[in-house]
Amino acid sequence: MLDMNVKMAIVKEQIEKKIRHPYLLKYIESPNIDEDKLLLLITVLDHVNLPEERLRNFAITTMLIQVALDTHELVTNEELDSNQLKGRQLTVLAGVYYSGLYYKILSEIEDIPLIKSLATGIKEVNENKISVYQTAVEAVDILMESVKKIESSLFEKVIDLLEDPNWNEFASNFLFRKRLLMEKMRFLQGETSIVFEALKKLLLPKNQYTVLRTEQQHLLIHTCDRYLNSSKQLIDKYMSKLPDLNEPMKQRAYAIISQHQPAENIFVEEG
Repeated sequence: MLDMNVKMAIVKEQIEKKIRHPYLLKYIESPNIDEDKLLLLITVLDHVNLPEERLRNFAITTMLIQVALDTHELVTNEELDSNQLKGRQLTVLAGVYYSGLYYKILSEIEDIPLIKSLATGIKEVNENKISVYQTAVEAVDILMESVKKIESSLFEKVIDLLEDPNWNEFASNFLFRKRLLMEKMRFLQGETSIVFEALKKLLLPKNQYTVLRTEQQHLLIHTCDRYLNSSKQLIDKYMSKLPDLNEPMKQRAYAIISQHQPAENIFVEEG
């Protein structure tokens, strides 16, 4: 039985080999492989007691899908010069290329239930992205649930193999808290945050959030913090119901739970 860190290293190396395309990498950054999602995925598959080769194929396929989804997310609609436009076009092509890789692996696995399950996960992720990115949600709770689904829907399809709702709750809140921490940091540093853009439209008067007043900043941050705190409590709750969680996964979960929430006083005013 391979050590969890060794399993992760093997799978990550194989994913990196598959996504390494010399021409694309001349113009766009090498895609990020989220190690927390990879750890979570291998942890779950390990509990299904799959043979090592099958586990690797499942993990590689799912992470290639995640890489493709993340790559498409980098595409913007802003006006660009000719050189930047080429980069955007290649980013789109890269997403298609990574998608083609996971379809190829799926066809080799010949696992129809897995194909259907992952396809459902992709559909849920994309539907929720549309809602969040087009700010089509009508309430903060719905927004946050959509963000959670964007982060966890793909992995929930694999977790369903365990038939244990505690795993789904643990994983979805772990990934949700991690995403919210990142979104809050982006907002506080004056960068674009998809989540905070949606919160502005939900919580602030129309046309009054180009330059945020202090009390408006605090309202947005306080709203985010409520969900950060609730997800922290839920991670802790469901971890206690998973006594056989491996040590690397426990350590990452505790790190996410204890991660310091960025302070409001580092906010860089917009405008």
